[in-house]
Amino acid sequence: MYPLSCVDGHKQTGRDGDIYITNLIPLDAGLVTTSSDQILSMYNPSTIGAGPIRTFRTHHGNITCARVFDGSISTLCTAGEDGSVSIWDLRQNQPEVATLKDNSTSILSLACSSTGHTIAAGTELENHQASILLWDVRSTPRAKHSYKEVHSDDVCELNFHPVNANVLLSGSTDGLVNICDTNVVDEDEVVVQTCNLDASIHHAAFLNDTELYALSHDERFALFNVAEGHETGKATTDYGDMRNVLGCQYIANVTVKANGAGAVIGAGSHDEEIFELVHLTKVGDGWSVDKDNSVGLPGAHSSEIVRAFCFDDAAQVVYSVGEDGYIKAWRPT
Repeated sequence: MYPLSCVDGHKQTGRDGDIYITNLIPLDAGLVTTSSDQILSMYNPSTIGAGPIRTFRTHHGNITCARVFDGSISTLCTAGEDGSVSIWDLRQNQPEVATLKDNSTSILSLACSSTGHTIAAGTELENHQASILLWDVRSTPRAKHSYKEVHSDDVCELNFHPVNANVLLSGSTDGLVNICDTNVVDEDEVVVQTCNLDASIHHAAFLNDTELYALSHDERFALFNVAEGHETGKATTDYGDMRNVLGCQYIANVTVKANGAGAVIGAGSHDEEIFELVHLTKVGDGWSVDKDNSVGLPGAHSSEIVRAFCFDDAAQVVYSVGEDGYIKAWRPT
């Protein structure tokens, strides 16, 4: 393990005391966090210790998810339990520039495609129905599509294809990861492929044009290939419980590298107060989990869970947030 040192940090506190930070979103304008007191905060990455440079109160009742819409122009989306989606342009003095609401059920997941001008939202199961809603941001605030039969339980994860903006990946607590063609309106035809992890989906995303990963809420991890010629629904690599593979207690998330060079698995241990970034790398026709050359954050967020992380390879810095209320910056010693 290659250890980094914490070089900067700030603890967020709410009106009623301690809070925890739920999301960490890198934009060109800075780092954005969401927290359990429903606040959206923006930090200068170079001066995290000085505290947020801007803060905004969200209006979802309880914010459940946040995603970048276009990082280059500092736009992102948030959603929550009231079923609304807010679009934020952090270049503006009044940054909440639009609200989309065509649903009263709590939203659990978001995906944004700036090239496809589309925002997708996944809802929790209510009245035996979980929906995927899609909005075209160039048109009215009403959803252009609503799919109600893609999943039979909470829609926990959504991600667009890295190249084809009409292709949407969805993951659910029903154990399925579906690949949908959002150009198709017919519910019976929208799902073009299904991958079955047989465990409640926590996170899932495309690794490249044809391969994807799926991570369950109980830390089961598998890879799938959805290219023609591969058996639909069957994992190409099933790692099983990643707690056994990596010697950790939880997986925070998996961050896919933008340059196509694989992904980074964020694995934490409460007891050892450590968080590690483990590379998932393409090797020939397969993939390798490089545990021996992990990057470690000793001390991490004490015994609290690390909720999110991101990294800037050019600046050689890693950022993390956790349930201790801290945002931290880490660099090589």
